[in-house]
Amino acid sequence: MLDIIQLLPDSIANQIAAGEVVQRPASVVKELLENSIDAQATSVHLIIKEAGKTLIQVIDNGLGMSETDARMCFERHATSKIRTSEDLFKIKTMGFRGEAMASIAAVSQVEMRTRREGDELGTLLKIEASEMKTQEPTQTPFGTNTQVKNLFYNVPARRNFLKSNPVEMRHIIDEFQRVALANSEITFTLHHNETEIYNLQGGKLSRRIVDLFGKNYREQLASCQEETPFVSVHGYVGKPEFAKKTRGEQFFFANNRFIKNSYLNHAVMTAFEGLIPDGTHPFYVLFIEIDPIHIDINVHPTKTEIKFDDERTVYAIMQAAVRRAMSQHNLTPSLDFETDINFTNNFFQFNNSPFSTQSSGTSQETRDYPKPEVSPREKSNLSNWSQLYEGLERSVDAFERKDESQSRFDFGNDFSVEQPMTVQSRANQFPVQKPQIGYSDSDSGAFQIHNRYIVAQIKSGMLLIDQRAAYERILFEKYLQHLQKRNGASQTLLFPKTVKLTLADFHLVLEIQDEIRNLGFVLSVIGHDEFIVNGIPTDCPDENEQQLIEGLLEQFKYNEAHLHLDKTENIARSMARRSAGRFGNHKLATLEINNLVEQLFASSNPNYTPSGETTMRILGLEEISGLFLK
Repeated sequence: MLDIIQLLPDSIANQIAAGEVVQRPASVVKELLENSIDAQATSVHLIIKEAGKTLIQVIDNGLGMSETDARMCFERHATSKIRTSEDLFKIKTMGFRGEAMASIAAVSQVEMRTRREGDELGTLLKIEASEMKTQEPTQTPFGTNTQVKNLFYNVPARRNFLKSNPVEMRHIIDEFQRVALANSEITFTLHHNETEIYNLQGGKLSRRIVDLFGKNYREQLASCQEETPFVSVHGYVGKPEFAKKTRGEQFFFANNRFIKNSYLNHAVMTAFEGLIPDGTHPFYVLFIEIDPIHIDINVHPTKTEIKFDDERTVYAIMQAAVRRAMSQHNLTPSLDFETDINFTNNFFQFNNSPFSTQSSGTSQETRDYPKPEVSPREKSNLSNWSQLYEGLERSVDAFERKDESQSRFDFGNDFSVEQPMTVQSRANQFPVQKPQIGYSDSDSGAFQIHNRYIVAQIKSGMLLIDQRAAYERILFEKYLQHLQKRNGASQTLLFPKTVKLTLADFHLVLEIQDEIRNLGFVLSVIGHDEFIVNGIPTDCPDENEQQLIEGLLEQFKYNEAHLHLDKTENIARSMARRSAGRFGNHKLATLEINNLVEQLFASSNPNYTPSGETTMRILGLEEISGLFLK
């Protein structure tokens, strides 16, 4: 009987390895950029065409390679980074397996030019599907110039699985940002289809963050620094008020290598506990410096997962570093039991202050306390504040003397104490009316409580509706209908607005531009990261167009990360969630209340929001009686 086990040819073995190492164009970008870093380059240029499907080119001014090294780098398991098994436990370079270049050459057409600084001539290599086509001397600047053309040209099935250009470009930008953040002292440029996307000059980490993500990040950076004999942590965390619903802009680096670690992320989130709302995530770029002997990076082909031999200690140090950063930048509430708050503010020391307990004169304790000098301008300001609060004591006394049983509203007539301003909803253009519901006829219709809930009588008892959730259900079905029929109404802006987005968000808009156009948005591209907004949907919230689009994209990315939805449903959910938020604490007129109830029960699923939250609850008569122990 013949033997059936045989050794695979190198070409097939390389294609198998490429399935793990080269998943998409972004994988090639990562490997080539990291090779440039290992080559000690100070300037790296990345050129992309058609989101990497046609061309990925990396040019650096690194050490370059000899003719033999250039040829050997395309062999499997050929590397200059390790020599013995012990070297695996003290790796300080980005690459070490010797698989990347062989895997890339197996599924593309590669052209490499490289020269060392002291050599007169460099080397030109051309490889197609692991087959060497050309190897000859050439004139080239020192460093390495690598071109990867027609990725997966010989593996049609893999090429067909690639996403659209905007999607693939988003992944390339993610990899570029990670490498650029980890090496802020190196100059990086990125060009896509002859357009310059990034031009990052070497410098401080804070400048690199601002150059990558935008000028608004300058305001939210808080420095984080912690040194211990075992591990050191440094970088920046974002201030709590800038937290977002998605966790995209969160970066951990271990010895300058980007890593993903949910355990360390939990340490950061714990440090932010109580400072940010539930469901939001802070921005951070944190670097961990640790002896390589204490970590294992040889866990996954992508090298983004590592293991620590003492993960608890790293967790505690990371948490302490972030908490210290919060406290140093006055971002966490603190109590000072030694300072007398009565003397910390000049305003409270002013004799005419309406908050003073004595109108003429000062107590002995206050008289003996030395007062700081006050400038004429400060005196004028304090005097104006005093005039502003004149008569406040009398108003407060008069208010307190009122009958405590008096209600805020007299339901039989107009408002008796104070008439609040009611803001109309552009989603439901009804005239504003004053509620005329009395206690005697309150069972004849629905009414609103605390501007958040709607109460209506039904045969079996009482119906309680969460108006924000109800609006989310109604708007979702409305937006979904617009997307399916492509008939979303748009209102033209009198003055078109320019919206500047991060590069990743810009390409996300390009990816979903047909869907948002069907909603009613009218956008025009004017740059590599800017749009002109000429129109918005007719029932959009009254807010800044920049915040509207950014909020929509944040909700879309959140849904994309946590749910498996097609783009149409994701857009409808995101827009509904975004628009319904303004109705969470909104005064409604009687007709608006009745219309809301009618539209909710006319929807396909009135009991739940698209995300599964309950919109209403029925309290039966027996349940109500039980509240009174009857």
